[in-house]
Amino acid sequence: QVQLVESGGGLVQAGGSLRLSCAASGRTFSAYTMAWFRQAPGKEREFVSASTGSSYRTYYADSVKGRFTISRDNAKNTMSLQMNSLKPEDTAVYYCAAGMGIVLVTASRNYALWGQGTQVTVSS
Repeated sequence: QVQLVESGGGLVQAGGSLRLSCAASGRTFSAYTMAWFRQAPGKEREFVSASTGSSYRTYYADSVKGRFTISRDNAKNTMSLQMNSLKPEDTAVYYCAAGMGIVLVTASRNYALWGQGTQVTVSS
């Protein structure tokens, strides 16, 4: 069983950068599809980015494409999200998620494991 712990959130001005990290425990990290979701107050949780375990394919929401970069280090059981050119609308709690055998990576219901979340606040 993989357990997930996020870190790296904080307060940043618009146009700034933050790097989120997700540390995973467990020996089968490389087999998992890993993803980032976010949830703003009063809104549904939405997909941000994902990285498959075996094929190393990456996926991004249109709203973050070109600004965010997902990466993972299977040897260290870590995943990161580099967020550049941040906008106030990126403000949300960001969650790390993991799942296996996922076909639709953008659907939160397909992920069995979740971290506790980390707050990202972008001021204008």
